[in-house]
Amino acid sequence: MPLNSRGGDPPYPPPFLTIGEFARASRLSPKALRLYDELGLLRPVRVDEYSGYRYYSPDQLDQARLVAWLRRAGLPLATIAEINGRPPAEVAAAVTAFLRVAEAEFSERKGLALFLLDYLSEGQTAMPGTQLAIRYAAASDIGRERDRNQDAAYAGTRLLAVADGWGPGGDAASEAVIDALRPLESAESAGDLLNALSDAITAATSSLRAAAESDPEFADSGSTLTAMLWSGSRLALVHIGDSRAYLLRDGGLFQITHDHSVVQSLIDAGRLTPEEAWSHPQRAMLLKSLGTTAGTPDLSLHDAQAGDRYLLCSDGLSAVVPAADIRETLAAQESVPADAVQRLIELANAAGGPDNIACAVADVTAAAAAA
Repeated sequence: MPLNSRGGDPPYPPPFLTIGEFARASRLSPKALRLYDELGLLRPVRVDEYSGYRYYSPDQLDQARLVAWLRRAGLPLATIAEINGRPPAEVAAAVTAFLRVAEAEFSERKGLALFLLDYLSEGQTAMPGTQLAIRYAAASDIGRERDRNQDAAYAGTRLLAVADGWGPGGDAASEAVIDALRPLESAESAGDLLNALSDAITAATSSLRAAAESDPEFADSGSTLTAMLWSGSRLALVHIGDSRAYLLRDGGLFQITHDHSVVQSLIDAGRLTPEEAWSHPQRAMLLKSLGTTAGTPDLSLHDAQAGDRYLLCSDGLSAVVPAADIRETLAAQESVPADAVQRLIELANAAGGPDNIACAVADVTAAAAAA
């Protein structure tokens, strides 16, 4: 029955609350309540058809407070709308996924801030005596089921990079991305490390977009990129897509990048287990990459140590070879980078080789030992 608010007794006696009463009880402002109504997060039980005044039920207080807590925790409104009204376990999973992302972003910002503080106060990125060097190798392979190789890999004295092209022009796209990073090998100042990486990514993106405008083959093409640039004892890492970077340190293998893929987002939200991701039909679908797919790369700084071994690889390896086998290969005694690269490619092909494979391995050593 429509609300009649013209004179007489109050149209909604208890237990209904006016928007002002509900705002005070829920510790939300009327402005916030109107916004949540517009977004479908918290609908009033009745709205006066003449004045538009909103009325709420005391039973909605818990929902209002939960929405407020989620907002104060920093969850985007779109995420809250997606999980609104779902069982507590699903809401908890979404909060956990958000927390992981927030912690990763904070860690990245902290690393960047410490790097800048170090550089600004000392004028360098590494203290005396901590200069490191790398031994390196890289290779790509067509695999066993593809008719062309769209993966590219590069390894040099300061730069390690892997790119996985996609689309009709994927092979040219991955090569263009690697070519844009090659000048970083000769960058002179360690203080320009971050700007150099950022400029190289901008150049790569511009190159891909220009190609898309001039050649229809590139209109639906692009590339992932995972790359490392060394300076002293620090390394800068840039990452976009589902190629990966791993660190082998003290016998433990750690994935130090986060996949920008549909299945990873489902894992983060608690809707998919890592084991289920292996066979998911959308496991190759990217959320962002370089080229026509929008997205900003992750950029972070890390402290390297003598004895570290780094692996960069395309999903042609990580999607078919278990992490335990990757760790065993990287940890093999007396294995030089070239041997490790070759063995990893063999493992991917032995698992069927359904995709192209790109690998780059670098061993971190004291500068004198690598000379």
